[in-house]
Amino acid sequence: MPKLKSKSAVKKRFSLTASGKVKGTQSFKRHNLLCKSQKMKRNARGSTVMGEVVSKIVKKYLIG
Repeated sequence: MPKLKSKSAVKKRFSLTASGKVKGTQSFKRHNLLCKSQKMKRNARGSTVMGEVVSKIVKKYLIG
């Protein structure tokens, strides 16, 4: 049985915190920023902790 490889794209986009939560960048900040409010753009700066549904998928790809 071969080893399971982790996905390289997921390694670049997400990281795990010390407690095991998944950390990634905030979405909806790439284009069409004129129609988005200043508050939304300000709150979308930096990184955020992903929800539990996304975390399950990402951890499956990270660990392999």
